[in-house]
Amino acid sequence: MAALRLLVAHGGQIVTPAQLRKTLWGGARVAAGSVSKCIDSLRAHLAPEECIETVYKRGYRLSCAVSTVPAKTQAPDPAAPAALNRLAILPFATGFGVPEYLGAAAAEEAAMRLRDAISSLVSVLALDSVFALAARGHSALEIGRLLNADLVLTGSVHALPLSYRLRAEMFSVPDGGQLWAEDLLVEKDRVAGVESELAQRVALRLHGGGLSIAAAAAEDGESPRLREAYELYRSAHYDWQSLQRFPMEDALRRLLRAVELDPRLTGARVDLVNLCAAQCLYGYTPAAAAAEILRRAAEAVAPAVFLHEGDRPSADLDAHAEAVLPALGWVAFHVDRNLPAALRAFALSAHLPPDRWTTCARAMFALSRHRFGEAIEMLCAALRLDPYSPWLQALLGWALHLAGDAFGSVRQIETAYAQFPDIADVSLYASLILAYNGEAARAAQIAQELSQRSPNLDLAAGLHAYALACAGRADEARDVLERLQWLSRERYVLNSFTAAVYLALGEPDAALDQLQVSNEARCPWFFQMLADPRLKALHGVPRFEELRAILPAMEAEACDETAK
Repeated sequence: MAALRLLVAHGGQIVTPAQLRKTLWGGARVAAGSVSKCIDSLRAHLAPEECIETVYKRGYRLSCAVSTVPAKTQAPDPAAPAALNRLAILPFATGFGVPEYLGAAAAEEAAMRLRDAISSLVSVLALDSVFALAARGHSALEIGRLLNADLVLTGSVHALPLSYRLRAEMFSVPDGGQLWAEDLLVEKDRVAGVESELAQRVALRLHGGGLSIAAAAAEDGESPRLREAYELYRSAHYDWQSLQRFPMEDALRRLLRAVELDPRLTGARVDLVNLCAAQCLYGYTPAAAAAEILRRAAEAVAPAVFLHEGDRPSADLDAHAEAVLPALGWVAFHVDRNLPAALRAFALSAHLPPDRWTTCARAMFALSRHRFGEAIEMLCAALRLDPYSPWLQALLGWALHLAGDAFGSVRQIETAYAQFPDIADVSLYASLILAYNGEAARAAQIAQELSQRSPNLDLAAGLHAYALACAGRADEARDVLERLQWLSRERYVLNSFTAAVYLALGEPDAALDQLQVSNEARCPWFFQMLADPRLKALHGVPRFEELRAILPAMEAEACDETAK
């Protein structure tokens, strides 16, 4: 977009590669072919592609006509398409005897299929905000008004002796009137048909005609083996996103079984790779173990050759399978320390629409490369689409903290915590940021409450110890660290955030030891820790500077490889 703005601003004039490089990346060192790749990507989004002309040895020129229409005097175009109705789909309530995951699954799957099938008729709002507001007890119409929706779809699922009855209702948000309601009956042994039938009925209501929705699960309903695979996948999809250690481990087993039963079930493979990345990020499994399962899950739909050869994926790569590429990029960067492969993976997936795990991978990648402005801009753009997403709000607070914006990070995390005090991500970042910015007692209370809610979340224990150290309660902080050390003899314990604890306790050598262990374990937080303002006291220490030199060396190597 920045490249397009520059070309439009100089319409008909030559824009040199140096101008583009300065506008797009400032003074950052980038690969020699970055400008040409950016222009190629931009051309692919424009029609006709030839409107950007390459002027040999001089640069690029926008060859189409450019005119300016003042915004205040611009008359409405009667031929312009009307704005799309904004549809919020709530998780369906589940009655007695109905699997808990089915209500959320019905909403998620229906939303995905409606986006694919009738995107020209309705705009389906981001589910994270909708689900978060529903969890806080807001009614359907309240959620619609908060998100500025035109329509809301809600309902419930009840169990009958041989079938499930799904009650669906659609309301108009401006006047609160019910537009339609109907009951759908789906046999219990064809549970995959619930989402398909719901999407079909909604589409018929909005479209007024027939609609073909490609639903592999519904087509596979004739096979008990494939039905079992799909049901394992949907139940695991619901459980692993709780981000609790044991439900995630159980979901991992179900997803592996689902892929074994149906190797073509792309959704299960995408969930597998995202689950493995999340397990590592939250400290439930070592990076190497997560990477091994992740690679195996991704191999069938996105072979590793895509990260090493060429700039475009194979034509055989399923559009939905491209969702595994950000996680593959995460592995390439953090585990393999192969920045060129990571850059290719993220470049190949740059066109993917934003969702929780794609956006998370992109933002964390930018933060790990210390490109804080890029990450902040990305998260702000995502929040404009998904304003009530707790994890987006929390991650933005962390990005501002890493960027050194203490005031902005505190303000952002206070806003997030006021809305979502029971969400683990929000509590984690709130504890860290508040402890660093002079509210150690409150931060310790937040971290302690989180540790009690999530006793297997080692990140919470580490941040509790940091808040205690900042509050002057050194003995209590050391007790928490000692418990973590004992736990590490029984299972894997993530130690990324303990370096700051030791530094707050006045033990810089121990802090450096923790960072070294984090580096050797290929921890996904390692590079971000090197930029953490809490570790500023280590700047200039030779051991710390050796660790900080790893990232610039990787960046330089990536530039050299691209130049070759």
